[in-house]
Amino acid sequence: MICLNDYLYNGDTVLKIIKNYSTALREQAKENNNAIDMAHANFLLQIEDILVHNDFLTSQSQRIREFYKYMAKKYLHLAFTFKGRIKSLIRAESKFNGYIVSYVNDYYKKNGCCPDVVTMKNRLGQLHDLIAYRIVISLPKCHLGKGQDIETEELKYLYEIANVLPSFLEERGFSAEMTDVCNATRQTMLRDEVKAYYRDYIEHPMKTGYKSLHITFFDNISRSYVEIQLRTKAMDDVAEIGAANHRNYEEIQKNERQDNRGESIRGCLYYDEAYERGLKLQGIDLTKIDVNMFAANENNLVNDGCGLYRGRLILPFEHLSRFQNDRVD
Repeated sequence: MICLNDYLYNGDTVLKIIKNYSTALREQAKENNNAIDMAHANFLLQIEDILVHNDFLTSQSQRIREFYKYMAKKYLHLAFTFKGRIKSLIRAESKFNGYIVSYVNDYYKKNGCCPDVVTMKNRLGQLHDLIAYRIVISLPKCHLGKGQDIETEELKYLYEIANVLPSFLEERGFSAEMTDVCNATRQTMLRDEVKAYYRDYIEHPMKTGYKSLHITFFDNISRSYVEIQLRTKAMDDVAEIGAANHRNYEEIQKNERQDNRGESIRGCLYYDEAYERGLKLQGIDLTKIDVNMFAANENNLVNDGCGLYRGRLILPFEHLSRFQNDRVD
C-alpha cells in the first residue's frame, strides 16, 4: 500500500513529494480500478495548486482584508486578529484518511454495510478547508458596562459580525456554501437568512470543548473553497493552547480510530487503506524526516518553513482596541 510516509525521507521539496505521491496513487488507482485512490490523488493536486499559485492567494486575502477594514471602522473598541493559513500536507493527508474512517464507521453503524464508492466520493468532495481564515475578537474589560458579562457581550459582537460576513463577501466574488450539518443552529442572534451557512460549534461544542463558528465560501475568482472561522479570544485559547489544541485533538482522534477498528467492517478496501495510512501518519518521528526547509529537534519543537507540518501563514492582520482608558457606550 502506498502512503505519504514513503516520500518523507529523501530530502525532497514538499511540491516534489506531493507530485511523486499523487502520481503513485493515480497509477495504483488505474491498476486496481480504485476510484477513492483517484480522488485522493486529485485531492493532493489541489494542495499543490494552492502552494504554487500565489497570485490568487494575494487577490483572495486582499478581498478578505476589506472585511478587516470594515470591522476596524465599525468596532474601534474591539481588538481582533485576521489570520489565514493553508493546511499543512501532513494535516491534510491525516484529515482525508480520517474523514473516510469516521464516515464509514458512522455509515456502517447505521446501515450495516459500507457506503458505495459514489457516496464516499461525494462526501470527500466536501473537504473544503485547505484554505482557512480565522477572525478572533476580544473586548477589553475596560469597555464593559456595569453588570455586563464579558462572555455575553463578546458573543453579541461575534454573531453580529457573522450576520454581516456572507453578504459582504458575496459582493466581492465569494459565494456562501450551505452546510449539511444535521444539528442546525437555533441561535437567535443569527439571522434566519444566514443560519443555513454556519456550522455552529458554539451552540454545539465538540467533545474537546472546541467552540467556533465555521462558514465555507467558494471564491468565484480563484475557483477555490475557503473556510472562515469566527471565535472569541477565550475560544481561540481553548483551540490553540487549551483542551482542544491540535495535539490533544489528534490524540482523541487516534484513540477513537483504534476503538472503531474493533468493529467488523468488511468488504471496504478504501476503509482499510485509509485506516492504515492514518496510523502510519500518527506514528511519524518528525526528527527523522528529511524534507527541504523542514527541521525538528523533537516532535514538539518544529521549524517548518515549507507547509509540511504547520501549514503556510498567508494573512496576518491585527487591530488593537482604541480608547483603552475610556468605556465606549
